[in-house]
Amino acid sequence: MMPILILAAGAASRMRGTDKLMQDVDGQPLLARQIQIAQAVSTDVRVALPPLPHLRYDLVAQTTAHPVTVKDAAQGMGASLRTIFATLGPQDTHAMLLLGDLPDITENDLRKVQQAIRTCPDALIWRGATEDGRGGHPIIFERALFPAFAKLLGDDGGRDIVKQAGNKVHLVPLPGTRARLDLDTPEDWAAWRAARHIT
Repeated sequence: MMPILILAAGAASRMRGTDKLMQDVDGQPLLARQIQIAQAVSTDVRVALPPLPHLRYDLVAQTTAHPVTVKDAAQGMGASLRTIFATLGPQDTHAMLLLGDLPDITENDLRKVQQAIRTCPDALIWRGATEDGRGGHPIIFERALFPAFAKLLGDDGGRDIVKQAGNKVHLVPLPGTRARLDLDTPEDWAAWRAARHIT
């Protein structure tokens, strides 16, 4: 079973005091929703979280997902990737990376990217993309790339790893822009809810 690694250790500082991963999406906190769709695809879901104490742990505890504490989460996304990829073992041939703050990503999107491994087996990376071909999430990495994550520093989101894979990156178009649509500010959330006619 392919592990799904959810990044949820960020401080969400641009939300000005509220936690974007606890925002309501379809009747539940966003992070709970992300875990739910991931668990529909894999029984091995791991969630990168900031150091305790933090409310996100209470939410993860209500699921069967495995919390992974990122002790140096304040250093940026590189620390989260470095920490959560270090939990993978030799039996893991692939791992799917999913951002915790993509509210429009669906279970079917995860399955579509996962299925691309069979249709394009020569790739090293299978990546969700927008309809117009811009790379986004989720992203599946082949085991040969796992060691590279141990070297990530600062807020490096793994862009260099993707770049080094060159023509071994297979893009999987998903509807609209949901492969890249993250909501970082209260204004972003207000606009998104307005577009969905939610008050």
